[in-house]
Amino acid sequence: MKSIYDLAVIDIDGKQVQLNQFAGNALLIVNTASKCGFTPQYAGLEDLYNIYKDQGFAVLGFPCDQFGNQEPGNEDEIKSFCSLTYDVTFPMFSKIDVNGSNTSPLFQILKDQSPGLLGIKAIKWNFTKFLIDRSGKVVNRYAPTTKPEALKADIEAVLAK
Repeated sequence: MKSIYDLAVIDIDGKQVQLNQFAGNALLIVNTASKCGFTPQYAGLEDLYNIYKDQGFAVLGFPCDQFGNQEPGNEDEIKSFCSLTYDVTFPMFSKIDVNGSNTSPLFQILKDQSPGLLGIKAIKWNFTKFLIDRSGKVVNRYAPTTKPEALKADIEAVLAK
């Protein structure tokens, strides 16, 4: 099976990013949306990033418009919204699909490593979160309803290894 570190993704500014630059870090990878009931989680994600980034942790945000047309904007609009509304400084990437025939290879790996409830791999909604350990393996998958602040103990456990 491929590792997430074998992949390249496109950041919010259109630049290619090799995910191996995050090797050795703990990651929280999240599919995001700007017009979702869970959008205020951007503030909690930014808090986690600021608390743990100096310990080798990053949040990676991947906008997705597959759920209720809740991410209709282009990358410039998404970047502006995240910056102005939630002061997001963690890495954001270009819009992707997390389900279907055009699923991002990254999210395919994440879903394969950590299926959801009842073994169903499909992402159910925006703000599904994947906690990745320092070796690039999924430690846990969290539902959109799980608030970022509820992940602190799990993040600390991964960082302590």
